Amino acid sequence: MRQIVADLHAELVRYNLVVWTAGNVSGRIPGEDLFVIKPSGVSYDELTPENMVVCDLDGNLVEGEHAPSSDTAAHAYVYRNMPEVGGVVHTHSTYASAWAARGEAIPCVLTAMADEFGGEIPIGPFALIGDDSIGQGIVETLKGHRSKAVLMQNHGVFSIGKDAKSAVKAAVMCEDVARTVHVARQLGEPLPIPQDDIDRLYDRYQNVYGQRSPR
Repeated sequence: MRQIVADLHAELVRYNLVVWTAGNVSGRIPGEDLFVIKPSGVSYDELTPENMVVCDLDGNLVEGEHAPSSDTAAHAYVYRNMPEVGGVVHTHSTYASAWAARGEAIPCVLTAMADEFGGEIPIGPFALIGDDSIGQGIVETLKGHRSKAVLMQNHGVFSIGKDAKSAVKAAVMCEDVARTVHVARQLGEPLPIPQDDIDRLYDRYQNVYGQRSPR
């Protein structure tokens, strides 16, 4: 898991989702009440499997020589309260964070949004870093919601997934649709997709799209 999480941080850089040392990826260790997360304040080009840190689900450091990410409490809260989640990602990607600064959900006006998120990408509450507040906002917003990403007001993106790679994909797709919908709004009012069609698109993408193992 250290190797997986270290490698996935390179994807945040590759897709221009982060600057300097901001942002982080974490992954739950299967079968354990532990997760691996990026160390705080370490440059992306210095990240290795060896300097990833291991924390318990209360956010306490279990293994590693570095202090864990300043967002560790939020990740830990998500893992404690959403057992189906195997990965969490946080970015301040430009377009998605611009929607967050406005306190506005991204409307579902693209088939790619219906596929990946099953509807709008919602806004979560304003919360300060340092305790469970951000984690609580993530869980309250995403529990019972199809979206794998939330725009925390005045902050940025948090995304979740069945594993760390899935959470990174959600963060990448969130920024992509945030940019496209922003551009569309410069040209006029985007056209909403009817809910029945959103449901059909989401079901197809989640259950039919891609390679499937033969039964």
